[in-house]
Amino acid sequence: MSSTPAWQIKLLYDGECPLCLREVNFLRKRDAGRGRVAFVDIAAEDYTPIANGGVDFETAMGRIHAVLPDGTVIKNVEVFRRVYEILGMGWIYAITKLPIVGRFVDWLYEIWADRRLALTGRPDLATLIADRQKRLECDTPDRCRLPNSP
Repeated sequence: MSSTPAWQIKLLYDGECPLCLREVNFLRKRDAGRGRVAFVDIAAEDYTPIANGGVDFETAMGRIHAVLPDGTVIKNVEVFRRVYEILGMGWIYAITKLPIVGRFVDWLYEIWADRRLALTGRPDLATLIADRQKRLECDTPDRCRLPNSP
């Protein structure tokens, strides 16, 4: 027996990215507690791919992803289109449905996604993955100091 979730889209976001957090906070306000969007922080220690469309940490860090109630995984600008539509602001991304505009916006997003970590002053993806793996494997977190941690 399967039940349909209350959310209409599950947004996977990087909770350690300052620009991503600004967007998520804006979207949370627009959702206004209705639960239409489930926000999932991929940087959280308890993030698991199995509960999130099979999207692993590395994949999720490379591009924005979302999961639909039927389990379909979407990514890139399509995520923004869907989230904004669900929250009643579809007009913001409506123009990106036009083929030429859509391809251009997708291209711009690819550039942004490839440079997001550097532009926000964070280590590269390989370093983030290695640091995360060390944290997850550590039996005693107080004794497992990472080079980039305080």
